[in-house]
Amino acid sequence: MQRAVSMVAYLGLRLQALPSALGRPFSCAQTKILGCDRVKLMESLVVGDIAELKPNQGTLSLFTNEAGGILDDLIVTSTSEGYLYVVSNAGCWDKDLALMQDKVREFQNVGRDVSLEVVENALLALQGPTAVQVLQAGVAEDLRKLPFMTSAVMEVFGVSDCRVTRCGYTGEDGVEISVPAVAAVRLATALLENPEVKLAGLAARDSLRLEAGLCLYGNDIDDHTTPVEGSLSWTLGKRRRAAMDFPGASVIVAQLKGKVQRRRVGLMCEGAPMRAHSPILNTEGTVIGTVTSGCPSPCLKKNVAMGFVPSEYSRPGTPLLVEVRRKQQVAVVSKMPFVTTNYYTLK
Repeated sequence: MQRAVSMVAYLGLRLQALPSALGRPFSCAQTKILGCDRVKLMESLVVGDIAELKPNQGTLSLFTNEAGGILDDLIVTSTSEGYLYVVSNAGCWDKDLALMQDKVREFQNVGRDVSLEVVENALLALQGPTAVQVLQAGVAEDLRKLPFMTSAVMEVFGVSDCRVTRCGYTGEDGVEISVPAVAAVRLATALLENPEVKLAGLAARDSLRLEAGLCLYGNDIDDHTTPVEGSLSWTLGKRRRAAMDFPGASVIVAQLKGKVQRRRVGLMCEGAPMRAHSPILNTEGTVIGTVTSGCPSPCLKKNVAMGFVPSEYSRPGTPLLVEVRRKQQVAVVSKMPFVTTNYYTLK
């Protein structure tokens, strides 16, 4: 099954700051970092090279602690409006906000020019092969000029002050739309008027992100996982590696230059699907690791998973065993993404 057939375009609603009796009903938190020292502040918290970002360009980065563990993953965009636009996980919202606010106060106390503003917007994710075609009907801007990991503020189907970012959590082309909360339902309704668009929940999103080899914080990475262990070394800016000026740099850079004990790998098998917490064994039957995420792949008609194994078992093609429902079945270490991604880049 091809994703172009199975997905078309899906609308995932991340309803930040909308009323709910159950508390904050959103999966992403949005903040602005303002002031002349905004880049220095962000680079004191994350591993990425924020200074090299062009106007309206974003990057995936990581908050890390002094032990090298990942506190959260986030997207940082350097906007043409003169602030950093930060999108992080709502499940880590309290600790992320406290981390940034503490650092802002620390900078302000020594005379640095920086401040933080919480963005009380909703976030709508429109993803899939026809997502941008659907969106183009509702915007004046030419979306062909908006490549992967860039953003722009525009009016969308009559709703002003929306930030549209060419990104998503599916491996497919698509956008995430930061929209004023009061207009979120109106915009979602306008998008759903197109028959190409279908609502999709977290289960659909989870299978798509897993096929694309994308991590879920709290499952596949956490504050006891370093970027190197999590196969996220690519998030480390070259300049930042050399300067070693981010939290946990001494641990992380040492792992880059030496040998790391464990790594996140992809796994593929047939039979019963692998699930989180399933034991991973070597072919002699010794438990060597644990599955962190797993599900049947709708596109591949096979079961895919991620997990951590000792480095000597991390080479693609390595045969292993996974215990599922108290039975051992053969699995193979596989390259990720399992399904080729379709991000839009300018040729």
